[in-house]
Formats: sequence, structure tokens, C-alpha cells
Amino acid sequence: MAKKITTTVYITEEQNLKLKELHYRTKVPVAEYIREGINLVLEKYKNEISGQMSFDDLIKSDKE
Repeated sequence: MAKKITTTVYITEEQNLKLKELHYRTKVPVAEYIREGINLVLEKYKNEISGQMSFDDLIKSDKE
């Protein structure tokens, strides 16, 4: 497991209430849902992050 760091994020009151309800129903920590959300965003925008493109990404960009 990767080392975790502490950070501060600001969320809306509605987001907070929904996350707490989700935690209450699933017993999964709110922080885990936040990390999952971050991973979804990183996956969605992975092409915007500097680094080497995969072979599949190169093929997709050639077809567009």
C-alpha cells in the first residue's frame, strides 16, 4: 500500500452529508471514497498528465 499524506479539501455541505450517509450504510471510510473519486478523475484525465503515452493511446490518437 502506498504511503498516504494528509491534505485538506473543501467540499459542499451536501457532499459531506451524502458521504456521511454512504459511510453509515457501507461502513467504508469517507476518505476511501474521496481517494476513489480522485482516482476516477486521474484516470479520466490521464492523457493530460505528462509522461509516456501507451501504445494503445498512440493508436487511438492516429485514428482521430
